[in-house]
Amino acid sequence: METAVIGLGTMGMGAALNLQRKGFAVTGCDLRGPARDELAEAGGKVVARAVDLPGNLEVVLIFVVNAAQAEAVLFGAEGCAGKLAPGTVVISCTTMAPEAAKALGARLAEADLLLLDAPVSGGASGARAGTMTVMASGPEIAFAKSEPVLTAIAGKIWRLGAAHGIGSTVKMVNQLLAGVHIAVAAEALALGIRAGAEPATLFEVISSSAGSSWMWQNRVPHILAGDDTPLSAVNIFIKDLGIVLDQARALTFPLPLAACAHQLFLAAAAHGEGSKDDAFVIRVWQALTGIALPDRAIA
Repeated sequence: METAVIGLGTMGMGAALNLQRKGFAVTGCDLRGPARDELAEAGGKVVARAVDLPGNLEVVLIFVVNAAQAEAVLFGAEGCAGKLAPGTVVISCTTMAPEAAKALGARLAEADLLLLDAPVSGGASGARAGTMTVMASGPEIAFAKSEPVLTAIAGKIWRLGAAHGIGSTVKMVNQLLAGVHIAVAAEALALGIRAGAEPATLFEVISSSAGSSWMWQNRVPHILAGDDTPLSAVNIFIKDLGIVLDQARALTFPLPLAACAHQLFLAAAAHGEGSKDDAFVIRVWQALTGIALPDRAIA
């Protein structure tokens, strides 16, 4: 099956490598050299522009940052939509507003192309292991044509209905929780450090207690290692919680906790942490209180 993955970041690379390992013909598209090299070393093909993707693709997965980038790689000057055969399935795994997903589906339909509005969750480890959760909505024919691809990259595939936008709505709720959980995990760890708790011991105790969360167990180790290499960056949650708040505003729906978390990620970015791992929102508390955080050199 001829497939393409556009956007070879943490999640897209995991998907591309899983497809390659499981016998799919994979062409990746990404401007970053190291990402292209990794896929090429695994036997996949690589191109620098979406317009250079082969024309015989059956499924195209998109793992770019936002809706504007998704539009660009499909319909921009160097986009690929014009060379895709009628009936090709585009799987949009990009986190975007529900209305943007609906608009993308309508535009693809005009070109006789199919869309699955299918954002994903599971982090870097889930992407690499092929165990991501896919939250998908779209026409049944799109599900049928892309089922082998979805099965290859995901451990759980949620079929949420035929209407585009439902997948993005569910992912929006997930990102509300994920962003708040990361921010409060950082806040709790910072408080413990300031009060004198040993950070690694605090992590272990909370991990086996009722106050734990998936984000606590996944993100706090980054802080303890002093490693701010971005598996998911602070700027991602500025975007994603911005989508959440925009939708809530349109619905006249108050979200005080999400708004507070959004401000904390904005503060981290203003402090120069925007491109760093999102766990390092904790540096907001470091800047305010002077707490000492573990250093990579002594981790």
